[in-house]
Amino acid sequence: MEMKRREFITLVGGAAAWPLAARAQQSERVRRIGVLMSGTENDREMQARLGGLRQGLSRFGWQEGRNVRLEYRFAAGNAELVQTYAKELVAQNPELIIAAATQLAAALKQETRDIPIVFIGLVDPVGARLIDGLARPGGNLTGTLLNEEAIAGKWLAMLKEFAPATERVAILQHSKLGFFDASYGPAAQSAARALGVTLLSARFAEATDIEQSLAAFAQRPNGALLVPPDIAALAHRDLIIALAVKHRLPAVYQAGFWVAAGGLMSYGADRIAAYRQVAYYVDRILRGASPGELPVQAPTKYEMTLNLKTAKALGLAVPPGLLVAADEVIE
Repeated sequence: MEMKRREFITLVGGAAAWPLAARAQQSERVRRIGVLMSGTENDREMQARLGGLRQGLSRFGWQEGRNVRLEYRFAAGNAELVQTYAKELVAQNPELIIAAATQLAAALKQETRDIPIVFIGLVDPVGARLIDGLARPGGNLTGTLLNEEAIAGKWLAMLKEFAPATERVAILQHSKLGFFDASYGPAAQSAARALGVTLLSARFAEATDIEQSLAAFAQRPNGALLVPPDIAALAHRDLIIALAVKHRLPAVYQAGFWVAAGGLMSYGADRIAAYRQVAYYVDRILRGASPGELPVQAPTKYEMTLNLKTAKALGLAVPPGLLVAADEVIE
């Protein structure tokens, strides 16, 4: 199922094209950039994403330790830390701040309307009232989208293809931080009706809520699990994956690192590519551009990942169509 691009992509044209590094001759004045991340500092996925950011910056001539200094904060899926670190980074008065999730960008916007904020992978920044529009964001925020709303239909279709008997799908999201209903709800409900499945909300605040919710859901047969983007879910990644296998729930996730950790399958934007992509905004803003005049860009690459070992543990045969379409297969 091919994702349908929005019309606004045409507005940005070649805006994301990488210039040659030789054209980006920078002065050696060190520019300060705050980076607010959703995961933990020692998480390999977080470090891989930051590696993508550094790689992207280097293509524009910005080198960490030479002409830019990155000040990192890792919220680890903790709502209180999000607020604390947002205040800390704004207090340092950097030249711009990078925010890696909707909740992070919202917290930063509460703290400043002056410091430019570049977000990475938001689902609906207009609906979240962070920007005025995709083509012309206005204010002090701009950045990249994570997925289009229609991707929810892709997730459900993958579950149904992997487990045709699926009748119910639990949507796992945090009771306060989750935004699936607002961002993906209409598209998900439409796809669910077409596929003949019922969507149920499995909300949580603590790890024990996840355990109880999935155990109760799994008591009835023909259930499956959808774990959408959610910084709180990320903090419980290993637990969620283990519970899905324990309760024999086919599960689809929104990024490949979940599958690398033992999840069944995923489909979503290439996160490392997204971090490279956002370097375009950093470069433009450091050179004097206003974030409110830089159009929001869509993802440049989507990828599907499958875990054959997990499929075997769940007693599921891998559909040939998904196997052929997969960008990465973990054996």
